Amino acid sequence: MAGCRMPEDLATLSELDESVLLEVLSTRFRHDHVYTYVGDILIAINPLKYLPLYEKSEAEKYKSCSKSNLPPHIFAVADRAYQSMLGRLATGPKNQCIVISGESGAGKTESTKLLLRQIMELCKGNSQLERQILQAASICCLFKAPRIHGYHYSKIFEAFSNCEVKVNPLLEAFGNAQTVMNDNSSRFGKYIQLRFRNTAVKGAKINEYLLEKSRVVHQDEGERNFHIFYYMFAGISAADQEVYGLLDPTFYRYLNHKYGAVETIKQWSKKYNEVCNALDMVGFLEQEQVDMMTILAGILSLGNIIYEPQENGILKVTDQSKGWLKAAAGQFGVEEEELLKCLICTMAVTRGESIQRYHSKQQAEDARDSIAKVAYGRVFGWIVSKVNQLLAPKEDVCTTELQEIGILDIFGFENFAVNRYEQMCINLANEQLQYFFNHHIFIMQQKEYKEEGLEWETITYKDNKSILDLFLARPLGVFSLLDEQSAFPQATDKTFVDKLNSSFKGNPHFKIDRSRTPGFTVIHYAGKIQYNASGFLEKNRDTIPASIRGLFINSITPLLSVLFAATVSRTGTLMAQQRPKKTEDNFNSTRKQSVGAQFRHSLAVLMEKMFAANPHFIRCVKPNINKLPDHLDSKLFMDQLRYNGLLETIRIRKDGYSWRPFFKEFAERYGILLITPNISLTKERSLSQTVAEDKKNCLAILQTTGLKDWKSGKSRLFFKYWHQDELAKCIEKLEKAAIIIQKSYKRFHCQSKYKILLAELQNQRQLELERQIEERRQMELEQEMERKKQEMEWKNERTATPPIPLPRKKKPLPRPRSVAVDKFRNAVQPPVPRPRSKLVEATPFDNSRDHMNSSWSQEQADKEHQINQKRATIRWFKETQARKVIQNGTFPCWFHGMITRRESEDLLANQPLGCFLIRVSGSREGYTLTFRGIDRCRHYMIEMQPNGRYVILGEDKAHPSLPDLVDYYKTVGIQPFMEVLTTPCGQKCAHETDYEELRNLSVKTNPQEKLSSGTAADGSTHDRVHNELSKLFVPPDLPLSLQPEMSPVIRKIRDRKLQAASSGGSAAINSENGIEDEHQGGKRTFPRLYPSIRLAMREIQQVHEQQPTLHGPNSGEEFVPELPPKQFKEHHRTQLPGSEHYNKK
Repeated sequence: MAGCRMPEDLATLSELDESVLLEVLSTRFRHDHVYTYVGDILIAINPLKYLPLYEKSEAEKYKSCSKSNLPPHIFAVADRAYQSMLGRLATGPKNQCIVISGESGAGKTESTKLLLRQIMELCKGNSQLERQILQAASICCLFKAPRIHGYHYSKIFEAFSNCEVKVNPLLEAFGNAQTVMNDNSSRFGKYIQLRFRNTAVKGAKINEYLLEKSRVVHQDEGERNFHIFYYMFAGISAADQEVYGLLDPTFYRYLNHKYGAVETIKQWSKKYNEVCNALDMVGFLEQEQVDMMTILAGILSLGNIIYEPQENGILKVTDQSKGWLKAAAGQFGVEEEELLKCLICTMAVTRGESIQRYHSKQQAEDARDSIAKVAYGRVFGWIVSKVNQLLAPKEDVCTTELQEIGILDIFGFENFAVNRYEQMCINLANEQLQYFFNHHIFIMQQKEYKEEGLEWETITYKDNKSILDLFLARPLGVFSLLDEQSAFPQATDKTFVDKLNSSFKGNPHFKIDRSRTPGFTVIHYAGKIQYNASGFLEKNRDTIPASIRGLFINSITPLLSVLFAATVSRTGTLMAQQRPKKTEDNFNSTRKQSVGAQFRHSLAVLMEKMFAANPHFIRCVKPNINKLPDHLDSKLFMDQLRYNGLLETIRIRKDGYSWRPFFKEFAERYGILLITPNISLTKERSLSQTVAEDKKNCLAILQTTGLKDWKSGKSRLFFKYWHQDELAKCIEKLEKAAIIIQKSYKRFHCQSKYKILLAELQNQRQLELERQIEERRQMELEQEMERKKQEMEWKNERTATPPIPLPRKKKPLPRPRSVAVDKFRNAVQPPVPRPRSKLVEATPFDNSRDHMNSSWSQEQADKEHQINQKRATIRWFKETQARKVIQNGTFPCWFHGMITRRESEDLLANQPLGCFLIRVSGSREGYTLTFRGIDRCRHYMIEMQPNGRYVILGEDKAHPSLPDLVDYYKTVGIQPFMEVLTTPCGQKCAHETDYEELRNLSVKTNPQEKLSSGTAADGSTHDRVHNELSKLFVPPDLPLSLQPEMSPVIRKIRDRKLQAASSGGSAAINSENGIEDEHQGGKRTFPRLYPSIRLAMREIQQVHEQQPTLHGPNSGEEFVPELPPKQFKEHHRTQLPGSEHYNKK
């Protein structure tokens, strides 16, 4: 039964109805076959348990695979898209898109991760960029249900433990939340664009759509806010909570006064650490991270502000929530009075006069919530922008044409107990995707059948074009009417619903709702959905008080100022801009687009990209609601298959022709299959060649392939979905034959060339031998003649007569002094060398002095360049690194200065396994970790992030300093060999260190070091304050080697001033960018208004201690639980200068 009823392609079924379809898919599901083909469409059922389908060994099988040789798999879809993008399949090189659709919880995001992983494998994804893309675009869940889409998170990434975990936890924390249907639902849509040149990935971009910002201020029963809020409370230490102004999470209205279980909190704490590491790895500066966390804390504090009317009717903040207002103002970096003014009134300028219009209580609460939503949305958009900067292609896109594979992972169809504005937008997106599917599978194909004159029985399908017109038509569409009503200040949600009822009274897809609350019902392609229209106008306007933008632009929190100085594009994307000159602009002007208009435009841009690409479809199906493995709910399962139009899809894939190339296109692509030489298939064909000739060529090609079941139209050929694989096999045979021919030809050519060279070599050897024989014969003849000559001289020897002396010449007379002596007149001048062209090579007779001079000058230039590079590296180290490396006035024992690679290996030659050293790189600004491995020494590059963090290239952990890096890898292995550091390698000898160029840094101490050593010896408050204040006299950015030495007299005067300044008993120094943190032992970054935040937290605690029952359940106000007494230990508190003065006030 299992064998005969488990076909891998549903298009091959002889019988086709719902019962047969359910039986086949349920049988495959019980046997853990979660993937099934419908022609070239993939059906993916979420098994909700681990399956061994995603190991690396399985991924290797699906590289350049044939569909018929392996079972259905999502890896095959990735391979097909990649090969199609390169032009290796039926079509030429073209952009591709993979559309993943299905309900929430069906496994769309997990499918996206698998596709990305396989594509990175196909393009040999070993570079740093490709690892970043693999994890950056995997925006899914680290805290999803333990088993989802067939594998556990740790299992699937077991083979990829060396991948960069950079952006994944970051975007997941800010963009995902728990819903009723999914523990980690993506509350935004994304379209991931992978950009390639040839076979290598060059960059990526993430396009985000419609973040569900309303979740920040409201969650239904059984749902939670975005993950980042819970991660903050679970992972931040008590001291950091006090810094950011955070109290117990159950006190916040935006969190529904709820938190999590103990085990859940432990998991959240781990996720927060991953988020912090991701922030470091992406390159977020420490000040940016602090500002971002402070803004999030300000959003939570803003939600606890409660209003009450005064006698004159003007609203005020209740006494119990004044502390929350002060905290929110401090966290946002603005004045408390200005923030309150923006919340309770609106400023309008009429004829040069400023008029204040005070809000009602409902309007003030809407303003409060709108500020929270806009602030969170801009933080999320800023994070996505930073991620895209990390993944942007390095080449100039304008001058370089890149191929592209797009992956769409967008929210699934949703039908909750209460469906609001967000669900309407989400379901509209799914309607648009269903239309895109219908257009490619049904509309386009059947239209071409009729145009080409093919005999075809029309297949009826559920067309949703009328539903799209209901939402998007102009001027009478739901969104057009919503924008129209949003433009009227007096319009309400009820008037909007009345307008819909009167406009769509006879529409079959619209039903009037008679309930008390304003609402309406739409019959979608997936079923009937009832929408609650409460809040539609406010969410569509997405406005904030007119003066809040100017207030936040002038905030002393840099990040908040940047976020509100940026503009929003037509698609809702955050675009950075320069700080505007006029901050008092009308943010609520009519030029501002509504949320619905932005979403419609972004959806249109997305559809334009997808229609221009070659699509691949993956339909994800959820087996049951309760997330139980091995359980399939037949009714739920069939409902999904029914509204997806699966039966009709199977029928058109079985009887239809999914691939329909033109004659010319087919002939140019597969002309290599034609053996007949008398048919011209060149691409430069003349214009006189007719369609009939193209058709003749195509028919000739097809006769050589033996394909069946294809048809020919007027201008196109019509093929089944499996014909592409058959033609690819034919091409593959020719490619293999071509390789054999090339191999044989190259072998013959090389052998012939080798024989010629061998014959020449033999001839040379023969000539050399003959020359040597001739030289030897000549030498023997000369020796024989010399011997005979000597014999003749010996025989004819006689007595020699003495030589007759020659007469001596007279000495020349001296010349007169008046005559100039030209001592070079008669001297023999050396020959003047003939000028030679620069193109002529030097001969042995040429003077080589010029060549010697040029080579010498080149060597000198190289040496000078090396010296300058070394000086630059030493300067970089002294100015930026010395303070971070020097400990107690000297370098650590594992630091070895600027030694070479060979010297480091010599030092570690006889050292034990795990011995290591760190040296300064001579060719770049960075370090190198040299490690004694099992078989050889290994060298790991240590790079500095833009935020000053240290990262070993290929690792996923950022470290604040080199000592921290060393300590970490003493317990955690370095990938890929997972070897740990054990023993530091010492210097060459005790008298001569390896860092002689940097030695002056270790012996010079500045006033900071002296004072810090004095503080260690004497822990009194007076001395410590004296030492801390003394740091103000040394510029923080001045290198240690450049700090001037003070004379004794000046030092005494300075010490007296410091003692006088420290007499007030201040315990810490609060500077603009940081505070000396006692419990962490180093300087760290704090919020700009940290004193105000801390005082606000104290005020909130005092109010709730004195009046614990003011906010009871029967008080008529929003209930905020009683705060406990001071929850932070005293040693975590940092006394600020002048805090007593504030407390007295």
